[in-house]
Amino acid sequence: MINRNRLVQTFLDLVQIDSPSYFEDEICEDLKKRLRSLDLEVETDNYGNIIAGDGGENPLLLSAHMDTVDPGRGVKPTVDGDRIVTDGTTILGGDCKAGISAILEGIQSIREDSTKHFPIEVCFTRAEETGLDGAGNLDYSKITSKESIVFDGEGPASTITNAAPTYIGFSIKIKGRAAHAGFDPENGISAIRIASEFITRLPQGRLDGETTFNVGTIEGGTVRNAVPESTTVVGEFRSINTETLDDVQQQVDVSLDQVRRMFPEASLEPEFTTEFKNYRVGDDNPMMVRIKKAVRSLGMEPTVKSTGGGSDANVFRQKGINAVVVGMADHNMHTVREFVTIPDLVDAAHLCEAMLRND
Repeated sequence: MINRNRLVQTFLDLVQIDSPSYFEDEICEDLKKRLRSLDLEVETDNYGNIIAGDGGENPLLLSAHMDTVDPGRGVKPTVDGDRIVTDGTTILGGDCKAGISAILEGIQSIREDSTKHFPIEVCFTRAEETGLDGAGNLDYSKITSKESIVFDGEGPASTITNAAPTYIGFSIKIKGRAAHAGFDPENGISAIRIASEFITRLPQGRLDGETTFNVGTIEGGTVRNAVPESTTVVGEFRSINTETLDDVQQQVDVSLDQVRRMFPEASLEPEFTTEFKNYRVGDDNPMMVRIKKAVRSLGMEPTVKSTGGGSDANVFRQKGINAVVVGMADHNMHTVREFVTIPDLVDAAHLCEAMLRND
């Protein structure tokens, strides 16, 4: 039986362990102990991902990630009615420690009730928030599952993700020519001015229901009385639709060419990186059908929708694992306004348990 108080305490304990991306060692050790206490064989791969299981054939892979975004150090969680919140100076870390907590509680409940269940495999990755690096560097020779439920979605456990985008990051290094801003500005070529001309030609925000574009940072200049010689513009665009991505890429390329013609003595050097690739999950997908059935068995109605974010499921699916993402009770992810709803967290643990049951 799912134990609400224990589940909440597990979550409170985990969010108070600092685990920003690439600094997950402490929480990794804590989770290995917890998994061993559930009679699972536990190991880490060379990248620091946790892999655990009971050794059974054709297991179900339960997955979540260990790392959190900034500001995520020194989290002070508080239970406020049916919500768990922070003091407003940090994120909560529900992304993805709510998912981890639900998985741990689901397995513990199965163990305590001696419930007949499908074989279990668990993967807790590191460095998910930095471009799915943990899943990208996971030792898949240690993974035997062909199906996975990933507890890393926003909202209640009844929320199922059926599509996620391809994510392309870009960095444009712009070089102009430095000059004294007061003595001879006409001899300078302002890299910041070039950047502004470039940015104003780009799309911005939500372009359609499946596509977004964002310029995230602009870095350049040294002092206020010098024409800036160099500037770097960093951004991203993402879409579920591959053709739309190609169109957006073309818009960026055309903008670069236009600005180069405006400033022939300057240089603009772009670098594009595909962080992860898109996927779609059909209604007849076996994991989609299985998760919907489990959700309905708990008295909830599934809500199926796409997401603008990526998760380890993007990588798992590329590796041949039929992975589907579900909600984990977290809201306002990546903000100091983040909160977890306790009833939804309990539902997430129940869903984990229901997915494991082999009645």
